[in-house]
This record gives sequence, C-alpha cells and structure tokens, in this order.
Amino acid sequence: MEYKPVKTFDELAVKSLDDFVYGIAPHPVTAKNGMVIGGGTVYPEINLTLPPMNINESTMPEVRRQYAEMIEGILKRAKSLYAPGIIVEVELLPETTMTPQWGIEINKILRDKMYEYENKYGLKSLLRCTPNDTREIVRPPLMRRGELLENMFTTFEKCAEDGADILSIESTGGKEVHDEGLVTCDIRKVVFALGVLGVRDMRFLWSRIVEIAGRTGSIAGGDTACGFANTALALAEQEMIPRVFAAVDRVATIPRSLVAFEMGATGPDKDCGYEGPYMKAIAGVPISMEGKTAACAHLSAVGNIAACVCDMWSNESVQNVKLLSAPAPVVSTEQLIYDCRLMNEAAADGREFALKMRDWLADSDSSLDPQAYVLRPDVVLEISGELVKEKDPFLATKKAAALAVEVIKRGVEKGELNLSAREKKWLDIISSQLETIPDDEEKFWFELQKELDLNKWRPEEYDLEVAAAKAASAK
Repeated sequence: MEYKPVKTFDELAVKSLDDFVYGIAPHPVTAKNGMVIGGGTVYPEINLTLPPMNINESTMPEVRRQYAEMIEGILKRAKSLYAPGIIVEVELLPETTMTPQWGIEINKILRDKMYEYENKYGLKSLLRCTPNDTREIVRPPLMRRGELLENMFTTFEKCAEDGADILSIESTGGKEVHDEGLVTCDIRKVVFALGVLGVRDMRFLWSRIVEIAGRTGSIAGGDTACGFANTALALAEQEMIPRVFAAVDRVATIPRSLVAFEMGATGPDKDCGYEGPYMKAIAGVPISMEGKTAACAHLSAVGNIAACVCDMWSNESVQNVKLLSAPAPVVSTEQLIYDCRLMNEAAADGREFALKMRDWLADSDSSLDPQAYVLRPDVVLEISGELVKEKDPFLATKKAAALAVEVIKRGVEKGELNLSAREKKWLDIISSQLETIPDDEEKFWFELQKELDLNKWRPEEYDLEVAAAKAASAK
C-alpha cells in the first residue's frame, strides 16, 4: 500500500531571518484548553521517567506511585514559580507500550493531576504522550505488522482518548542500516537509511498517527531523528566518529523528519529532534527543543544554540532520583521555567531584544562545533531554501548532506567555524562518498544491497524487492 503525503512544501514558511525567532511560529497550534504554542510565549516542556527499576506486574504499584509523585512535584513547582503554562511529556518505556494497559494507566495518572491543577489553580498544561517504538525490540524487526506494532497503536489510541493532548514518537524505521552507516562512517548507507527506509516508514506510521489524532481530538505533534542523528551526536561526543559526520547526518535527517508534517502532523515538533529549526523554517510548525537543560540526559555541543527558535524548551528526560534540593524532575522543571522566563522577558521588550537574545544563543556555540554551526538560524534558512526546491525525499536527503558539507567548508574558510585538520579531512571523504550515489533511487538500492547484510533487516517491510534488485544488478 502506498502512503501519500497530504501536503508538500515548495517554499519556506519563514520568509526572513528577522521572522525566525523563538516563541513565534508561522502556524501556531491552539490546544483545547486555549494554550497557544508558537503564539509568542516559550513554554517549558518537562519530560519525566522512572529511576532504574524493573517493570512487571509485581512492580506496577511502585511504578504508579513514582509517576504520581513526579507529577505532583512538577505541578507544585510550576505553580510556585508562576509558570504561564507547562507541557508534560511522558515517553512511555518499552514495557509500558508493549502492555498498553500500563501505559494507559500512567497517562491517566498524569492527566488527572494536570486537570486538577488547572481547575484548582488555573495552571494550564498539556500532556504529550510518546509511546515507545517497540518494533525494533525484535531483530530483524517487523515494521508494518505484528503484536508489537498493534500494541503501540493501541497505546496511542487509548492514551489519546484518555486526554493526551499531543501525540509523538521517536520512530526507528531505517535504523537497522543507519547504525551500520554511522559506525563505519559510510554516508551512502546513511542517505539510504534516511532518504529511502526512513521516509517510507514515516509515511506508514504517520498516516495512522494523524488518523488517530483526528479521531480523538488530539494533536499530531511530530517525530524526531533521535535514533539517528542523536546517536551520531552521542558518538561524536565520545570521539568515536568525526563531529562533521554527525553534523552532516543531522542535516540529512531533514527530509525524513519533515514527512510527519507532509502526512498531516501540525506540531509542536518533538524536543530531541535537533533538526527542529528546519521543520519550523519549512513547515512553519512550532517546535520543542532541548539544549543545556538536557544535560541530565545527555551531553552535547549545542546547549545554547538549540534555543534560538524554540517554542517550547525541554529537558529531554530526567529520572526520578533525589538531588540535594528536590527530586530531579522538580529541579528540571525549575531550570526550564527560568530559561523560558528569560527568553520571554527579552521578547516582551520588543522583537529587537528577542533577536539579540537569539543571536547571543547562536554565537556562543556556533564557532566551536559543526553540529552547532548547522543550527545557526541563517544557515538553517539557507539550506531549507535549497531543500524545498527538491521534490523527491531521496534526492533531498542526498542534497541535504551535500549542502551541509558545503556550508561547513565555507564556514571554515570564512573563519566562522573552528575545525581540526582531522575533521577537515573528513569533509572531503564525505564529499567523495556522496558523489558515488546515483540520482535514481532504485538504481541506488540495486547497488547498495550487495553491501548490506540483509539478514539484519527485512527489505519487504519497506516495499523493497530483493529478488528483482539482484536480477537487475546481475545484468
């Protein structure tokens, strides 16, 4: 079955650099309780999770207690700090997605307490529910059938019926090949994984998520390249792959992540998608971002610049562990509220002050790491403007990678970006690899399958025919 996009983007939603700023999106999203995301206020988005523990029938009472404790502490702190509103995200763990009833119970514990604080104290809030993409638990994964997939969709649907305001996922289609591309620094496999496998899987998934959201009155938020470019980010931080490779990988994820909006999602985009500024520039949707305040979950080189054009500001995820002051989710809530308060205060003094804040956030990071450089607002608009000219997502992915290399090289030449000699050398290697990728997607598949271990994934789950490919390649 072919899953067709319901919209395409052939021009930028953000028309100028002066219109590209935090808090304001071309197409803001209004929730049922009246909260507007992208309408002028940056809201904190707190993501909470369990401390290390087993999840099974016998521990579920403790699981429920943990979530009840976390949400009470978060909302109490948000109320005390006069937050203008707050978004709570629950990334359901694999066990609480594979057993939908558990995820539904957690969703209800959170949502009921959020309703209580809104009714009693006027603290408006939204719940983003992100079921786990459990399909990859079994290898090779079944992407379009099976109990894992059906339980994941059941979790989406029932949580939405029980009040989840925003639906999101960190989908993993194509990760089977992308992981291999990363560890071998093979941009050919990365482009194939993102531009062919990832796009096809996103179209399948998001056609269903958008349908569920429409039927239940929820908001179809967005996806993220967390399993792809965030893996690259983590590997680069550990000096296991070049930072320029991670930066190119980030830009190459744009066509894949954009698929959610082509299929009808409206945002707010999910926090850990550092490609979010590109989504905002192209689709005009509000975005959630994370940076320095997400150091509780992972390190990065984009702590400030990630906030430049955010509409929600997140902490990625924090475990319910005790710190000196309070449980970690309460601490993260306070940090996020203060970050947002500063951005909103600057914007309240006028657009020129918001733009100055944006530029400080960008300039403090962008010269130090290529992953930060490709998030500069002017760079985002430049690359986005070129990508909307390309209609085919595979070609757009290839083009995105090439544009990233070009922009990074130019940044070095202009003295705007510092790179080591080793990192510079990798730019030429990546360019050489990109030049070997044909423009014909089917031809590329024919070529590449000889280099792939087809026992690790299932081409048929992506509508790829191995037999035909082998025959063609043998000619």
